[in-house]
Amino acid sequence: MSLGYWNQVQAAGFEVPSDRPLDDLTAELTTMLGSTRPEVRDGTAFPALATWIDRGVYDDLLLGLGDGMVTGLSVGLGEDGTDSVFRRSFSVLILACCIERDNEHHLLPGSKILEWGDRVATWFLTERDTRGFVVGKGWAHTIAHGADALGALGESPHIAGAEHAVLLDVIAERLLEQPTDAPLAAGEPDRLATAVMQILRRNTLGTDVLEPWIHRIGAAGNPFGGPVDHDPYAATAAPQAFLRALFLQLSLAARPPTVRPDLLLVVIDALRMTNTPYLRVGTD
Repeated sequence: MSLGYWNQVQAAGFEVPSDRPLDDLTAELTTMLGSTRPEVRDGTAFPALATWIDRGVYDDLLLGLGDGMVTGLSVGLGEDGTDSVFRRSFSVLILACCIERDNEHHLLPGSKILEWGDRVATWFLTERDTRGFVVGKGWAHTIAHGADALGALGESPHIAGAEHAVLLDVIAERLLEQPTDAPLAAGEPDRLATAVMQILRRNTLGTDVLEPWIHRIGAAGNPFGGPVDHDPYAATAAPQAFLRALFLQLSLAARPPTVRPDLLLVVIDALRMTNTPYLRVGTD
């Protein structure tokens, strides 16, 4: 079907067309999620599917739709710098929409959400292509979109304290393993910090879990005192940027978690330890 058809659908406020079966429309939109043309992928396929999910069009089909998006996570997985990244990245973004719909309306069994969570975590830690904006093709943004899915999982009523700790460990592992030649320079640390706040607002984790988690990230975010045979800032940029983003969230975001006062002190301490040379006051 031509883009002109979908432009008409968009102009009509994304009302579901009556001239074709929903299954056919969904299959076509799913294919369009992998397009290299941003007007097809970002401008048409994503908003159409997201809108229909939000309006309840897929409520009776949500399990199958989500499973289809999970399948999309494996398309070209392991490749770096290829166009297959768009299908994976926008599949996880639509999967996040499916999880958010279930969070609000309780449409799926908990076992399915846990299964999706396992698949998202595995993909997130395996994904090699972490480009943000691709010139001429638009947003890839795998880390940002993965963060959105992890945040949605954190808000799921099917996921509790132990799983929340696992989600935080997945985020920490991604930050610590981020390649030095692929900086997260397209807002990803802020999206990850936002996901962490979604998890923290469940108020299931205390400082006994969170303090060592912050210390682990802080230790990886310190560019000072190590060997000088490589660029220390490249290796520490992702965890350092995340700590700063989390500090911003804990300081200013609405609906802070109950652990906020204690956790904010832990984050401040980590930032102080990893930025010591910049915090010294000179003497005359």
